[in-house]
Amino acid sequence: MENFKVIIVEDVPLELKGTEGILRNDVPEADIIGTASNEAEYWHLLKQQKPDLVLLDLGLGGSTTVGVEICRHTKDIYHDMKVLIFTGEILNEKLWVDALDAGCDGIILKSGELLTRRDIVNVMDGRKFVFNQPILEKIIKRFKQSVNSQIIRQEALVNYEIDEYDERFLRHLALGYTKEQITGLHGMPFGVKSLEKRQNELVRKLFPDGNGGIGVNATRLVTRAIELHILDADNLHPDDN
Repeated sequence: MENFKVIIVEDVPLELKGTEGILRNDVPEADIIGTASNEAEYWHLLKQQKPDLVLLDLGLGGSTTVGVEICRHTKDIYHDMKVLIFTGEILNEKLWVDALDAGCDGIILKSGELLTRRDIVNVMDGRKFVFNQPILEKIIKRFKQSVNSQIIRQEALVNYEIDEYDERFLRHLALGYTKEQITGLHGMPFGVKSLEKRQNELVRKLFPDGNGGIGVNATRLVTRAIELHILDADNLHPDDN
């Protein structure tokens, strides 16, 4: 790896000292050309000399959004500059997503393995989505949950004989659409009476025991569809008309 210039943005002196130590001991190719504890200091440094890498903490001055905005503006102005997030925000998953949307090249959590030479090398080599072990474990867990959820849903659609129109009908009922509105969806070839028949047929499929003799309205029907994983409550989106 060739020598490169680094700016470290960190507002906690002890953590800044630790980060500088990691670079000097493990990444001798890194030339620390400046450090900043806030946004103003960072932009002042950037006017003086352009780094190849910004090692950026997200939580600056008690704010969890300043770092994200620094990342976004940096990437907007300097497309080729590397921005590696090194953050103690180990539970704020929304903040990680915001940082990724802002264009960062990776996220290293200040937990477990911390920052390693391998992380720096990967970023400087142009690799995207560089993560350390703590965040990778969370990503893998979410990935497995997502895949398993999709498998369960596909099995439910088959087991309860739910076709495309049933799914669209149930999903839009869950979103609060009336039957009249659903008939107006693009590619929906049914009138209100046909949808009423479909609703009755879905009640029969999803409540084979008759729901204990209690009537099933549209709200109870879509709730049952969610319980059976026919509908994904986290992904209820209307079709484009």
